[in-house]
Amino acid sequence: MSTKQSGSSRLKPQYGSDLIVDLIKAMEIEYVAFNPGSTFRGLHDSIVNYGGNKSPEVITCCHEEISVAIAHGYAKASGRPMVAIVHDVVGLQHATMAIYNAWCDRVPVLVLGGCAPMDSVKRRPWIDWVHTALVQGNLVRDFVKWDDQPASVEAFPESLIRALRVATTDPEGPVYVCFDYDLQEQPLNHPIALPDLSRYAPPRPIQADSESLRQAAEMLVNANAPVVVADVLGKNHEAVDALVNLAELLALPVIDKGGSHQGRPCFPNNHPLDLTGAEGELLSKTDLVLALDVDDLYGGLVVSDPKTRAFKYVVPESAKIIHVNKGDLFIRSWATDYQRLTAVDLPLAADSGVVLPALKELAQKLLKPERAAEMQERYQSLKARHDALRAQWQEETDKKWDELPISSPRLAAEVWSVIKDEDWVLTRGTLHGWARKLWEWNKPYQYVGGCPGAGLGYGLGASLGAALFHKRWDRLCIDLQSDGDLLFTPSALWTAAHHQIPLLIVIWNNRSYYNSEHHQALIAKLRNRPVENSVIGTRLEDPVVDYTQLARSFGVYAEDTVHKPEQLGPALKAAIRVVKEDKKPALVDVWAQSR
Repeated sequence: MSTKQSGSSRLKPQYGSDLIVDLIKAMEIEYVAFNPGSTFRGLHDSIVNYGGNKSPEVITCCHEEISVAIAHGYAKASGRPMVAIVHDVVGLQHATMAIYNAWCDRVPVLVLGGCAPMDSVKRRPWIDWVHTALVQGNLVRDFVKWDDQPASVEAFPESLIRALRVATTDPEGPVYVCFDYDLQEQPLNHPIALPDLSRYAPPRPIQADSESLRQAAEMLVNANAPVVVADVLGKNHEAVDALVNLAELLALPVIDKGGSHQGRPCFPNNHPLDLTGAEGELLSKTDLVLALDVDDLYGGLVVSDPKTRAFKYVVPESAKIIHVNKGDLFIRSWATDYQRLTAVDLPLAADSGVVLPALKELAQKLLKPERAAEMQERYQSLKARHDALRAQWQEETDKKWDELPISSPRLAAEVWSVIKDEDWVLTRGTLHGWARKLWEWNKPYQYVGGCPGAGLGYGLGASLGAALFHKRWDRLCIDLQSDGDLLFTPSALWTAAHHQIPLLIVIWNNRSYYNSEHHQALIAKLRNRPVENSVIGTRLEDPVVDYTQLARSFGVYAEDTVHKPEQLGPALKAAIRVVKEDKKPALVDVWAQSR
């Protein structure tokens, strides 16, 4: 909600923290998420009483991990940064997992913080000492793009403007800026002009050199069994259209790692050239791989056994690999999120969104009529394989239709049946890929993406951030929320209710930290030990968590827990009515299988 502002405070900033708010407003940032803390009480007051709690508006959270996750999800959905504020050393430590998730996801989050006075003679006994560090940025420096702690109010503008530009320069990522609370509360005795932010914009996307583009186009036109592997390309919606155009021109089968894994959806799943799900057969016979924004290139070229977790690199030694990626521009030594080093024949450190249109133009000039005819034959063959995959998935769904607990494909199909005519957005979760297999994903914004950092506690906060952005278009946002992840940050339900964020939360409740349960079963088999003991330390039973009552206790509408398949449709429809008509969150707890 907005607040009244005094006439004087609307005219000019009076304190250091007022200046920070003016900068945030100039950056056109809509929301700031935080759990309140005394080290940014000045900034808190300025947002509310000087800024009127509007652009930015406060999103109140019960944990710093939720604050950063909300900003993370908002940035992924909007393509624009959001601010999360954390309280000195303790708040920053709470936030570290969420910041790392944003780092691995290459998402621009502006994390602001406060600290007790760096001038030690001004610190209160005990509390100001245990909550002060030299310097606080050291805590997160290995997984933010940049951190700063300006030493004067006059330094605030340059610090914040640089933070914004660094965060939004591709490859994007989180930044952290810490403000001494003594400086926040310092009266301004002279005006401090705000620079023209348009003169500090991030640089344009990177393009590859003309010779490399020409070479790549020739390789694509001459390849007999090319394969495209794409991952986070979908963060740039225009790049998705460019990929579709290139694929149609050259009859290129596309494996969309983003839509089925942790990245962003890169290709419409009902397009005849979408061959996601046929990775093994395509990659094992390919003579050319075009990898687009695949941060884990080695992982994109292996086939895994879901039962044993074993993996095998299947691309022939003779095959050539073109990789369009900016990963080497965003690398640190502390965390090995840069993945395994993989041989590449033509590396292009460039933005796929500008590379793909140029490749299409060059390929079109190189394409001879007889070669185009051969590609049309390949197109028809690929279309038949695509159709066979879709039919196979529907057959598997039919076989599992009446199973108890409710199967993942049944749950995905039931959700699809009630949202397919809506303008929908899947904010998190794919039910082990079944949402992509059974739904129709035609627009890049329809799936916000997974969590490359794989830190539990991400899901609901990120979904709320995405829903904050999409509510302006009245889109139906759906969070296919795993139960174990929710238990890390359940108080995000209060934030959802308090701010009336319209979100359909479907709990995929398998009553287990199943990933660990599966690992325990595998190791027990290898060691000839009792597999039935894999449930110890992994199952969320005795007592079973009642997510319906949990949601209601936080003020979120919740249907009674769904145990039988025939209860799914009515429960989902009732919850959707609340989300669409009342513009509030609603939860459906579904007892489901683990796979």
